[in-house]
Amino acid sequence: MRVPLTTRDFLDRAELVYGDRVGVVDEPQQPAPSLGEVSYREVARRGRALQAGLDALGVGEGERVAVVSHNAGRLLECLLALPSSGRVVVPVNFRLQPEEVGYIVGHSGARVLLVDPELEASLKGCVDGTEAEHRFTTGEEYEQLLRFDAEPAPWSTPDEDATATINYTSGTTARPKGVQMTHRNIWVNAVTFGMHMQVSDRDVYLHTLPMFHCNGWGLPYTMAGLGARQVVIRKIDGAEILRRVDRHGVTVMAGAPAVWNAVLDAAAEWDGEVPGRDRVRIIVAGAPPPSKTIARVEAELGWEFNQIYGLTETAPLLTINRPRAEYDDLDREERARRLSRAGVPSLGTRMQVGESGEVLVQSNTVLAGYWDNPDASAEALDGGWFHTGDGGSIDGGGYLTISDRKKDVIITGGENVSSIEVEDAVFSHPAVAEVAVIGIPDDKWGEMVTALVVVAEGEQVTAEEIIAHCRGRIAGYKIPKRVEFRDELARTATGKIQKFKLREAFWSPSDRQVN
Repeated sequence: MRVPLTTRDFLDRAELVYGDRVGVVDEPQQPAPSLGEVSYREVARRGRALQAGLDALGVGEGERVAVVSHNAGRLLECLLALPSSGRVVVPVNFRLQPEEVGYIVGHSGARVLLVDPELEASLKGCVDGTEAEHRFTTGEEYEQLLRFDAEPAPWSTPDEDATATINYTSGTTARPKGVQMTHRNIWVNAVTFGMHMQVSDRDVYLHTLPMFHCNGWGLPYTMAGLGARQVVIRKIDGAEILRRVDRHGVTVMAGAPAVWNAVLDAAAEWDGEVPGRDRVRIIVAGAPPPSKTIARVEAELGWEFNQIYGLTETAPLLTINRPRAEYDDLDREERARRLSRAGVPSLGTRMQVGESGEVLVQSNTVLAGYWDNPDASAEALDGGWFHTGDGGSIDGGGYLTISDRKKDVIITGGENVSSIEVEDAVFSHPAVAEVAVIGIPDDKWGEMVTALVVVAEGEQVTAEEIIAHCRGRIAGYKIPKRVEFRDELARTATGKIQKFKLREAFWSPSDRQVN
């Protein structure tokens, strides 16, 4: 027997098994009326009403619904309900400029556009200029779209290979590409994630990760299918995260290192014991965290640190690094060092490093292709492997270490330098809050290892002190020859440092960013 693996399975099970349980706790005090506390049965009922509303508009199977929203209960509804009806959700990064939002809505061919009320004014020109036939805010207009008086038309032919979502890349290069996630991609990712992170119906998940980003890493599906309560937080704030962990008994969170740095800062001002000690486990990705951050999370917060590696194109789970029993007796520094690796392949993932040093993967979570971009699809999937664009190495135990984006490896004096290794050395200085290491043009070395540093509040440090600090920690040729100080570093919405932007000032007007 072969039954299609579709996203409907997760909400159907949540309704059947955990229907009377509070499934979603939506954030109050937001421009759009919040859903408050709703059971999984009510989430499913509202999802069917949304499907029936789109039926009434004539928006059929395979057609796209774009949603531009902060984390919110209605965005979560869309992710759970719309693909279940054979439609395609296009979650859009709410931090993008109007013209970028307009491009994504147009490129995806969305017939329906849903916009968070807080974004309505700033995106008005973009919304008015799109070809989307139906436009609503995710407030009262959204509620009027719902049809509770009609049963939705069933998906005529459920297909696990059908596109469920189109997730646009974060735009660290030129135009973003639309990543086609199939129902099978999402299903396998959600179930595998839940297994590796040992999610159960006793868990409470706090959405510290933007839901627009790779469908919240697929965790909304994991949590619904396994009956975990989902708490929505609209905007990230370290102190508010701690309050919600305390108030709701949160056990699981996910996000980029910048989120946990904010929590660490807030914890220093927290009155009393930090909530969640020996209860919370966090899942970290988006940028390789320095080992110092890992040690601080475990020592100062008492939270379990887990790292994954993946991309929007892989749904995203590819590897996972959890604290193994073998780590229990290690000293804190060695334990943090081992947890700083990207991890071992998740179940069903195959991985190798190509001749160029690029990480190549095969998995059921790998995208079907890029929307309306066959050339990019063929290039990414060349030879039957997905080309990640990341450089790395795999040790004898199967652990992957990401050395850098291939294009970000610094070649200085004929030697390859991993910027991540240099960043870890610089970041270990107590006065450093953030650092990005890049190569800049140099007549003698080809590229000069350069550290751009944000100094921690209340601290002082000189370039000479940072360079001296790195001596003995990394090889001489890897030590930054130049240190510059910045108030902030350019980042994407998901916390990744945009090194191409940092390099522009040094390489312009050349169109090359390597020597």
